[in-house]
Amino acid sequence: MTTIRTIPAYEVVQRTYPRPPREEDEVGKAVGRAIDGTLSHFSHEYRQGRRPTGTAMRSFGEALLDEELASAALALSAPGRAALLEQVHGSVQAFRKSPAFGLSRPKSRVILIDDRVGVYAQPDYWDGRGRFYEMKSYRAIPPPPDVQLQLRLFQLAFPRFESVLLCLDRRARPVEMSTLTVPPPTPEEALATLRTAFALGEEHGEPKVLEYVEGPFVPYRLRSEPVRA
Repeated sequence: MTTIRTIPAYEVVQRTYPRPPREEDEVGKAVGRAIDGTLSHFSHEYRQGRRPTGTAMRSFGEALLDEELASAALALSAPGRAALLEQVHGSVQAFRKSPAFGLSRPKSRVILIDDRVGVYAQPDYWDGRGRFYEMKSYRAIPPPPDVQLQLRLFQLAFPRFESVLLCLDRRARPVEMSTLTVPPPTPEEALATLRTAFALGEEHGEPKVLEYVEGPFVPYRLRSEPVRA
């Protein structure tokens, strides 16, 4: 049996670019999770051939937003809550026009580095053939360093896939959608990303028996440049 250390891609990003907690950030996370959950739900509904009404989408988003606010112990004024609900509803309306609407989320893949560290990576949507989408409920174009690192991890997990960053600016009225096709990392960028993930995985990863870790695996060796094993 081989023991490796595993770490999710989001933790690699958070540990590389830590942010001190602020109340406004917690509110942003809550509404972001509500938007993500609502979009995922109705994308699935569309994929199943169902056509939910605007009223149904608004009700679902409202319930999910309240759940996220309660979970984070955030109390908002009525106008504050209404403003967030409009962000959720507006994001759903914009997302319905996006190329990712109706697509599914891919199964998580494991970036296996030197048979010692595994990084779980799972972008938001994919077409199952050659393109994946990562969605942000804020404008992240050009990608800031944390989003850039996240995208590079996904690109390493899904090599030869075209990667598209899809942004919904939830604070705009109406909500604006923008997309960016992200070029693959250079060998130097890929190596730096693997080294960062490897170091954090070795230090903070959870030990697991490799033979019991569910793939699929995308193996790499750390050398002068990242080499697929």
